[in-house]
Amino acid sequence: MGGLDVRMRGVTCRHGRVEAVAGVDLEIAAGDRVALTGTNGSGKTTLLRAVLGLHRRTAGSILVGGRDARTAAERAWRGRACAWVPQKPAAGRFPLLGAELLASSSAPAEAADAAVRLGVGALVGRPLHTLSGGQLQRMYLARAVGCVAAGAGVLLADEPTAALDFDGQAEAADVLASLPVTLVVVTHDRGLAERCDRVLEMAAGRLRAVR
Repeated sequence: MGGLDVRMRGVTCRHGRVEAVAGVDLEIAAGDRVALTGTNGSGKTTLLRAVLGLHRRTAGSILVGGRDARTAAERAWRGRACAWVPQKPAAGRFPLLGAELLASSSAPAEAADAAVRLGVGALVGRPLHTLSGGQLQRMYLARAVGCVAAGAGVLLADEPTAALDFDGQAEAADVLASLPVTLVVVTHDRGLAERCDRVLEMAAGRLRAVR
């Protein structure tokens, strides 16, 4: 199993005056699969975005593969090292095609193969804004597979099966669990959580182990 380790020490993030993530310590070994559960507003998405560098930390450190992201060069490296499946995939304000989204992974052939496995291979010529929520979610997941093929060592996924039916959830979970990568996934999908090595629950910005 491949992947990069992720180490968090005292990570704190705020939304204005609200402390969304409160002093989180977490170590994830390379290749481990970790599910984050918890109610809406508990800090799960903010924590993932902090790993990506999309949400500014007010305290603490986050190392991916032993590397921080405080300089522009390190932030650029982290952008390549971490693949990302957002909770609400963007269709864009201009007619971005599915094939163009997959090509942005830097491994378009592998992403296209994943799109076929996920049932959206025939839709790559369509603009993203014409796709349903579930189809768009599958397309972004296929792009993430391409990012892993291009060298990403961590996959961060925020509710990647939320817009899918039961069969689609199982297919997506199988794809996620099969990737040679460190996986951190926010999910309410019990089947996906069961495929992970650890399940953590987040509440009021803090983590506790469930399994």
